[in-house]
Amino acid sequence: MPILDSSYSPPPGLNGGHRQTLYASLLRRVDFEYDRRERLATPDDDFLDLDWAAAGPGSSERVVILTHGLEGSADRGYMRGMARAFVRRGWDACALNLRGCSGEPNRQVATYHSGKTDDLALVIDRVLAEGYTSVSLVGFSLGGNLTLKYLGERGRDVDARIRGAAALSAPVDLSASADRIDRWTNWHYVQYFLRSLRRKMRVKARQHPDRVSTRHLQEIRTLRGFDDAYTAPLHGFEGATDYYRRASSKPLLPDISVPALLLNAANDPFLPPSCYPRELARAHGPLTLEVPESGGHVGFVAFNNRGEYWSERRTTSFLS
Repeated sequence: MPILDSSYSPPPGLNGGHRQTLYASLLRRVDFEYDRRERLATPDDDFLDLDWAAAGPGSSERVVILTHGLEGSADRGYMRGMARAFVRRGWDACALNLRGCSGEPNRQVATYHSGKTDDLALVIDRVLAEGYTSVSLVGFSLGGNLTLKYLGERGRDVDARIRGAAALSAPVDLSASADRIDRWTNWHYVQYFLRSLRRKMRVKARQHPDRVSTRHLQEIRTLRGFDDAYTAPLHGFEGATDYYRRASSKPLLPDISVPALLLNAANDPFLPPSCYPRELARAHGPLTLEVPESGGHVGFVAFNNRGEYWSERRTTSFLS
């Protein structure tokens, strides 16, 4: 059964979805540093950068793999905050920087997208090779969709050491989510994402001038337009519609076989009704849907003496 009544309530003055989203994104500071960075080679002569944090001296049997959202990185406050919360509770943490998101452009023309689970699978295999007996997955926004899609693709064949997962603010229906975020009320978010994506495409055009053109880049005004012009063709899709259909995790949710928490706030400005699969959660035991009335997009702000957001306490509790 889904948990429809959540314990979360926002601090005074942070009731709205936009306020929660912007406060967490722009104003939060997390006093936490990773211990080391590992560069993982990919089969197509590219690389992924992993930021690791250990629970302390000795070895931990538990590890969490964190995956960020669109144009994020392991350095984002929500990634550092979640890594810190798990490390405090005796887990090791491995934060995945998706291709081109670690501060250095990746080599291939393809970067990352909402359904590119082969890179996540490569990281999971690398982490399992370390000998951990318990592995959990946590994804934020785009990374949440990726995490759920990975688990759905593997179904009952998922490695037994993967014990659970959590997806926060996850756009499990990508097409409807693209339409929602492209609304005029989200104009400032779209412009933020497009500025970053345009910079990366200019780098790609210099790296691969035979594959990438920036001729009409500045004319793109929506994320759907960007995905149609760049994300889809550079990753083998026929267009944005084909990309959203094939990369969405929602059709695969019934195949998930490990306990998975989908934590989507009701006032998330990026998520349409189709991203709250209540009937599916009622019918499918491994999936828990929690819908706090507030929280925004990757927000869930809380003020306490440990600096932990409510979503971090909820996620660590669920996966423990």
